[in-house]
Amino acid sequence: MFIDIHTHLDQHDPAELPDIVARARGAGVGAIIVAGVTVDSSRRCIDLARAHPELFAGVGAHPQDLNGELDAAVLDELDRLAGADGVVVMSEIGLDFQARSPDRAAQEDAFRAQIEIARSHSLPVVWHMRESTAESLRVLREGRVWEMGGASHYFQGDAAEAHAVIDLGCKISLAKPLLRMRGLQELAAALPLSSIVLETDSYPQPFKNAREKWTEPKDLSLVAAKLAELRGVSVEEIEAVTTHNALEMLGERAARVQIALES
Repeated sequence: MFIDIHTHLDQHDPAELPDIVARARGAGVGAIIVAGVTVDSSRRCIDLARAHPELFAGVGAHPQDLNGELDAAVLDELDRLAGADGVVVMSEIGLDFQARSPDRAAQEDAFRAQIEIARSHSLPVVWHMRESTAESLRVLREGRVWEMGGASHYFQGDAAEAHAVIDLGCKISLAKPLLRMRGLQELAAALPLSSIVLETDSYPQPFKNAREKWTEPKDLSLVAAKLAELRGVSVEEIEAVTTHNALEMLGERAARVQIALES
């Protein structure tokens, strides 16, 4: 079974979750990580992990959801949530330096503080870096992220950026951009397969004119099939290796995810 290492299923109507999970299992996806973007979102992710054996939680404050600096109370609550049962990653955290993004210094402070929370709980860090690659990698390097491991989620960078992530002891997480981006396809064909994990980044997409076109964890099979085509191997090999890679990233929390894959 596949592992989808990054989704936002907590943002969906809860009534939809059983069908979303069933469609995922039907497509061979046996474990799904749901990433928090705020304290409230992180709590919902934990609740989903408790309610659905296929779901596991990430906790964190997304850089685009910051309203100034993270105060001590918020950091204390994230620290408490990071220790909750069902939490397997610190996510989604990182830097986003697009125009009209929150203050960069506040973002960096929040990123550093959450890396330290991850360290205190031995959680892998799954991070967001948009228009901030050099700065993100610097913070991760200074935070010794290799001690926890993790992944650069929804990766769309070049070979130099990918190898910089790998040199930090982390994985490259590929999603549906692999289906359309020629440069990313060439990179995915050349990277060490041992450094690749898969995701869908699923979240509600009402801007698409039909509900069935929304990205869901079931679509991980499309990403896997494209990766298999690019590398000239079977989908079964992609499944085996990327699942192994994800479990390796999860470290001491891999055992509980393995149970979901085998159930």
